[in-house]
Amino acid sequence: MKTLLLVDGSSYLYRAFHALPDLRTSRGEPTGALRGFISMLRVLRQQFPADYQAVVFDAPGKTFRDDLYPDYKAHRPPMPEDLARQIAPIREAIDALGWPLLEIEGVEADDVIGTLARAAEKQGVRTVISSGDKDLAQLVNEHVLLVNTMSNERLDRAGVIAKFGVPPERIVDFLTLVGDSVDNVPGVDKVGPKTAAKWLQQYGSLDAIIAHAGQIEGKVGENLRRALPWLPTARALLTVRTDGELAQRVPPLAALAVRAPDTARLRELYTRWEFRSFLRELNAQAPAAEPPPPAAEAAPASKYETVTTAAQLDAWLQRIEAAELTALDTETTALDPLAARLVGISLAVAPGQACYIPLAHRTADAGGQLPLAETLQKLRPWLESERHAKVGQHLKYDAHVLANHGIRLGGIAHDTLLQSYVLEAHRRHDLDDLAQRHLNRKTITYEEVCGKGASQIGFDEVPLSRATAYAAEDADVALALHQVLWPRIAEDARLRYVYAEIEMPVSRVLFEMERHGVLIDRERLARQSAELAQRMAELEAKAHALAGERFNLGSPKQIGEILFEKLKLPVSKRTASGAPSTDEEVLEKLALDYPLPKAILEYRTLAKLKSTYCDKLPASIDPRTGRVHTSYGQAVAITGRLASSEPNLQNIPIRTPEGRRIREAFIAPPGHRIVSVDYSQIELRIMAHLSGDEGLLAAFAAGEDIHRATAAEVFGVPA
Repeated sequence: MKTLLLVDGSSYLYRAFHALPDLRTSRGEPTGALRGFISMLRVLRQQFPADYQAVVFDAPGKTFRDDLYPDYKAHRPPMPEDLARQIAPIREAIDALGWPLLEIEGVEADDVIGTLARAAEKQGVRTVISSGDKDLAQLVNEHVLLVNTMSNERLDRAGVIAKFGVPPERIVDFLTLVGDSVDNVPGVDKVGPKTAAKWLQQYGSLDAIIAHAGQIEGKVGENLRRALPWLPTARALLTVRTDGELAQRVPPLAALAVRAPDTARLRELYTRWEFRSFLRELNAQAPAAEPPPPAAEAAPASKYETVTTAAQLDAWLQRIEAAELTALDTETTALDPLAARLVGISLAVAPGQACYIPLAHRTADAGGQLPLAETLQKLRPWLESERHAKVGQHLKYDAHVLANHGIRLGGIAHDTLLQSYVLEAHRRHDLDDLAQRHLNRKTITYEEVCGKGASQIGFDEVPLSRATAYAAEDADVALALHQVLWPRIAEDARLRYVYAEIEMPVSRVLFEMERHGVLIDRERLARQSAELAQRMAELEAKAHALAGERFNLGSPKQIGEILFEKLKLPVSKRTASGAPSTDEEVLEKLALDYPLPKAILEYRTLAKLKSTYCDKLPASIDPRTGRVHTSYGQAVAITGRLASSEPNLQNIPIRTPEGRRIREAFIAPPGHRIVSVDYSQIELRIMAHLSGDEGLLAAFAAGEDIHRATAAEVFGVPA
């Protein structure tokens, strides 16, 4: 039997847009919906080979449903601007992939799909409809299958009954009772899917339910009787139209015959929108005689210089002295910025013109490298100069490394990590990803140079030629990325302000905070650790007594056996393997009714406080400074918040007495105090600004206590 494959284009549009992250080209153009739409069409064709196919969209303008009910779809928000910008290329892609695109004025895509399905049925052709719209379930029969590629759901007649509780021919009746909030079609108040299915199973049809409306008791019966005048309109709105007049306007099946994709147009489209994986697949399928597309940009290794002589160093000093902007990168012995020592420095002054200055390699070919201390003294004036502008990837780290050698890095003009963060906070910001995304360039990875896992070597063990290829490329790529990213920021006044006036200055503040560190009372934490250990032992004994046997309170498996096999407590959640879950959420629910889960939960809380803070924080104190030095991640959270790590000082609990005691261990040196600063009622101030509420604005303007002023107004008493 031949097959007609129909795609609900409007459904695909929004699902593709929301399914993928905010993907963009190197020019900042949104591409998520376009990529998603193309992927969905490709997968669908693989799953359902067809003889005829079409993508059907809602035509612009009103339909007969708007005339029938002016509030039809009235609650739908306007199309997001980023999606609207992708409509034209999506239509182009559909055509290039060989799919006919249909829009018929005055009717919706559902009606066109229904009419084509019924026409195909008359000609003995099977129809597969791909959509997430439940309204189309009314079309399902032995010749029509409804599929949802996002959830792998396939609804034949039995599938519709299993999902909705009614057969396809009763779906319109079902939806009329339930309503359709997406299209703003009200149903019967308080009637949900279960009630609607129950009534239809009992009475057989909507007409029969209407006829017996007087017999249905309770509030729901009152709601049904109140809705009776509306139900015929709702049914008309929800019925997919397949009448003869529309049948004359849809194209014949022959016009929808499958045609081959236009590979030339697809190649042009994939190149234009930077879909490199699609492009690779397309070229792999192309005949051998067809010219390959431009390859990813190769690193200009021939212009990378290994600086091992004084004359070479002097020549590069002249170049960076004269350069308007120089890219800088360091290679080190460790990731910890305060512990890392220099292995080498790389510089770049123009595309493809970069060098690596090895300073502390321990390889066979490292005998001729320049001496570390003497070379740094030569570079010091330029490194510390505010007049000589520098760019790099995460220069805060490089500033720490140089500071470890007594050099304060000056002239930090740009940072590609922060440029990427300002432009696309939701994406990855490491150099390899940025190079691939914005330069179409595959870089040498650290693992390719040093290995990984137990066999990984230090960078000071990498031969100079290989080290130069990697390190000089880092500086070269950073400079190239700046030339791509900075113009995009500079042309937008708001982005430029955030980058230049907030992110870049904050980076220097964070450098100082990280370097200064936090003072910890080691003795206080040691005393609390001992107290927590004693309380944990008491809770462990209590848990063993409640369980009637000894077990390991740190073992989810043993806890599960005690709670669910021995004590037969209710199972509310399971793990991926099917075992009853003993996570915190489960224990919190059980703790409301049972003493053992409560004891286990208390034990876990104390164990985490002890191991994470009381024991770990003292071990994190730097013996050279006597302080804990955390790293503040500036380009981590999409919201713009900082992220503290190694160790994390942000999530120390405050709601429990034990957590508050841990916070007391953060101290100021003699003669100083710790000050806690927070915004005053920032959410209420934003709400007052956005709402323009006169009462709120007046209260803030007068400096009143906003809660007292609100309470006085509510209760009608003086403040």
